[in-house]
Amino acid sequence: MENGLKAKIRVHLFTKDKCFGPGICQLLEAVEELGSLRKAAQSMDMAYSKAWKIIKLCEENLGFSLLESTTGGKGGGGAVVTPKAKEMVTAYRNFCLELEEFAEGALEKNFKSLR
Repeated sequence: MENGLKAKIRVHLFTKDKCFGPGICQLLEAVEELGSLRKAAQSMDMAYSKAWKIIKLCEENLGFSLLESTTGGKGGGGAVVTPKAKEMVTAYRNFCLELEEFAEGALEKNFKSLR
């Protein structure tokens, strides 16, 4: 739109509780990139304990594991995003993109007289 009016949509998915949204999605993408929940949490200025709680709550609500973790030791520990979690991230990103495209059309349609 000429006046720069935009809609910002923040999508949260629910089961019995809020279970998936932009924060957990970003956290999983950071784990994928950095190979560690601790490093991912640090990159987001989040306490490791909070990141762990978020992951566990999400896993409980979704009914599947998001991470496969290895404990530290000589080579150090790490985490790998599970295939189902990767599928969830992709589906969530695609869903958000579709909603944003829809919202842009609805914004244009409903606010065109205010340009």
